[in-house]
Amino acid sequence: MEKISLFKGMTREEQEVLVTCLDTWNRLYEKNKILTAGDLEDGIIGIVVRGSIIIYNEDFWGNRNIIARCGEGEIFGEAFAGAGESLEMDICTAALTEIMYIKYENIIRPCEKYCDVHKLLIKNLLNIISNKNIYLTRKIKCLSKRNTREKILSFLSEQARINRKNEFEIAFDRQELADYLSVDRSAMSRELSKLKAEHILDYRKNKFRLFRINN
Repeated sequence: MEKISLFKGMTREEQEVLVTCLDTWNRLYEKNKILTAGDLEDGIIGIVVRGSIIIYNEDFWGNRNIIARCGEGEIFGEAFAGAGESLEMDICTAALTEIMYIKYENIIRPCEKYCDVHKLLIKNLLNIISNKNIYLTRKIKCLSKRNTREKILSFLSEQARINRKNEFEIAFDRQELADYLSVDRSAMSRELSKLKAEHILDYRKNKFRLFRINN
């Protein structure tokens, strides 16, 4: 519970009261379980209690575009639920995953019994939505680059900035990274090899190290 961003700043007792008040329910999914838009009812948000999920879109021909990866404590579906729209994305569990579901209307509905805590709940939700907008803005900036090389460098540069160091791990494997950047995996692997040969970066699996370029 302490990892759930929606309950940030609350005591354990307050969290337990809210879970009852919000009428939540949990589901446990095996790894690689696919949840399509039709599997989830409208107007609900999900919270990853344990495990992780990949949120993606897939076109008619099976081409996958990864939107995000959510780990423990992160929520999904809040934008669609708040707008009263059906979820337009699919979800794949990346491990054995437990998800808590909450009806959006139960969050925004005033709580007579625990008013102050409910205000904090709504504040946390607004902060989460704001951070998601920032995340999507960063992704748009990355995807707007002209070619695979520039997309890779833009993504890794942003990761270095977020981690505040030039050595870091990313949440994606190679195929997931290609799907996130909307590029061909083989082309991406070739560019990574070139960047490594040019001593711009080094990597091993999902661990990367960036080097300064001397002009």
